[in-house]
Amino acid sequence: MNQDLTQQWLTEIQVIKEQMAGLQNDRDTAWESAQKWRQLYNTEAEQRRTDTQLSQQTIASLKADLHKLRGLEVETLAIGTPVTAIPEEIEQLKSVEDLQAKLIAVIKERDRLLQALKTEQDNHAQTRNNLTTALGDAIDSLTRERAVAGSRGAGEQGSRGVGEKLQ
Repeated sequence: MNQDLTQQWLTEIQVIKEQMAGLQNDRDTAWESAQKWRQLYNTEAEQRRTDTQLSQQTIASLKADLHKLRGLEVETLAIGTPVTAIPEEIEQLKSVEDLQAKLIAVIKERDRLLQALKTEQDNHAQTRNNLTTALGDAIDSLTRERAVAGSRGAGEQGSRGVGEKLQ
């Protein structure tokens, strides 16, 4: 009787060890998958940063070209134009026509920048959606794998539960 009880305990310990090994394997698989998705996200984020930097360089180059064509100094176009440069630029406008032309140029530039911002926001949203979908797919896949592994483990235990083995 004592030997039967000992054998039941040893069997129960072995089953628990196997379950624990399976769970550790599932954890390791999930960790590797998470690492892979982190790497993909970081790669995509780096590409977006590179694209943004190239776009900013292109914008600066186009602004410089535009100012050269219009005879304006490049320094007055820089981001964070000093407050003192603004009145100087306004003083250069001698007529209503000059003011209208400057206003039209500023409005066109604003519209172009707003469109560039919207495009970047749309790209960011699309990237976020793609990564969210991919992450959801990975979680669904992992859940299915665990369900299959769990059903195999339950079949190996037989129809007796843990409580029944102890009696």
